[in-house]
Amino acid sequence: MHPDIAWQNVDTVLLDMDGTLLDLAFDTHFWQKLVPEAYGAQQGITPQEAQNAIRQQYHAVQHTLNWYCLDYWSERLGLDICAMTTAQGPYAVLREDTVPFLEALKASGKRRILLTNAHPHNLAVKLEHTGLAAHLDLLLSTHTFGYPKEDQRLWQAVAEETGLQPERTVFIDDSEPILDAAATFGIRYCVGVKNPDSGMAEKEYLRHPALNDYRRMIPSLTVKETS
Repeated sequence: MHPDIAWQNVDTVLLDMDGTLLDLAFDTHFWQKLVPEAYGAQQGITPQEAQNAIRQQYHAVQHTLNWYCLDYWSERLGLDICAMTTAQGPYAVLREDTVPFLEALKASGKRRILLTNAHPHNLAVKLEHTGLAAHLDLLLSTHTFGYPKEDQRLWQAVAEETGLQPERTVFIDDSEPILDAAATFGIRYCVGVKNPDSGMAEKEYLRHPALNDYRRMIPSLTVKETS
């Protein structure tokens, strides 16, 4: 199902970061390979044992703010996750359709707001290496609000902070539970990303329209409104 957005009725576009504006391959490699390797070496256990242990720990806090918190994982695993993130920073890359889409949104007068569950240090490192901030009007990390995007209290706080009108807002994310939370709050257009990770097969969405190239939305975005 392709997104059908009445752009003339949209003021604000909320955008996730990892897997939505940036290639999720960075995070997949970091959390599924580098962190278990470092943990296994530190604990003196096999790579498979490390993978299993880490997977259980990840699963225990999924969809909570701790899942996204570098401080939590540093303490939990006994690793300097912030230093590891800084070292990996140069490998963070934008999706190739990100800048054309963000610039088209700007040209159309839409407000572009980053809304990420990423930890502020993670966000800062990625901004430094991708130049993403130059193409956005506002950058928000849910850590500053105290709730992840899965939580309705976060949406209430973001609406108050930004003054956005849910019925005039588009939200793009690569997580169906998060799109569900946005829709529950009343966000009019919730759109999934089919190809968040360049190294993996495309995802399917059950309850939301989705696409694999934002450039397909540019023609409808730039059509002049007829009087």
